[in-house]
Amino acid sequence: MENKQKHLEFIQSIITRMAGNLFFLKGWAITLITALFALATSNANEKYVFIAYLILIMFWVLDGYFLSQERLFRALYNYVAKLEEKDVNFSMNRDEYKKDKNNSWLYSIFSPTLACFYMTLIIIMLLITYLIK
Repeated sequence: MENKQKHLEFIQSIITRMAGNLFFLKGWAITLITALFALATSNANEKYVFIAYLILIMFWVLDGYFLSQERLFRALYNYVAKLEEKDVNFSMNRDEYKKDKNNSWLYSIFSPTLACFYMTLIIIMLLITYLIK
């Protein structure tokens, strides 16, 4: 059981790192968008608002990428958890799990958690843009 447990620990550490990246990206997205809106209001330059929308889309796509990677590693974790000790080979190959549409980058971008978070940000940004004008 020692090899299996070690392999699962390796995979779990990657999953934890991916989840941390998701949290980190959301924080940076909010910080940068807030800063750009502050610049837009202080300088009365509307270009900063459009840059904020571009940044939002970039962070949303990047967040979707990390979520898709996390899902791939979760699928690998579930597979390794079912293996017999003698079959553990410490492989980190996730190609087999890319066939599942739930693990795809595009599907992850529009997952309920990311869509809810980023659509809420878009609505707030639209309201603030309206109030600025």
